[in-house]
Amino acid sequence: MKKISTVFDLLKRIQHNPSRYLGYPSVHSLFIFLNGYRFARQDMGVDLTEQEAMFYSRFQPWLQEKLGVNVATSWPKLVMLSCKDEQAGFKTFFVLLAEFRHWCRSESALSSRSAVVHRLRDVLETDRLSMMD
Repeated sequence: MKKISTVFDLLKRIQHNPSRYLGYPSVHSLFIFLNGYRFARQDMGVDLTEQEAMFYSRFQPWLQEKLGVNVATSWPKLVMLSCKDEQAGFKTFFVLLAEFRHWCRSESALSSRSAVVHRLRDVLETDRLSMMD
C-alpha cells in the first residue's frame, strides 16, 4: 500500500472509497476524521505542509466568505446549507475543496499564506508543549 504523505493524498483516497475510512459518505464524519488525523500527526510530531496549514486554517473562513455567511460555524454546516443529505454534502465538499485549492494557488492567497503558516505552526508548537506538561 502506498504511504499517505499529505492530508490531500488521504482525501483523494477517502473520496474514492469513503466506506473504508468513514463507514459511509458523510461530510460530518469526514470533518471528525480530519480533526483526528490532524491531532494524530501533531501528537507524532509530524509538521503540516504549507498547503495543509492553509486548509486547516483558511478553508472555513474562505467558505464563509464564498457563501456570504457572517455567522461563524463549522465548515460541514456551511457545506450542508445547500445539500439535501450527508452524501450530497460529501460530494459537495470535494467540489469546494478543489475550488479552495485553486484559490490557494492564486495571487490573492499568496500574500497571506506565509503569515498563516507561521501562526499555525506557533499554535501547534504551543499545543505540543502544553501536552508535554
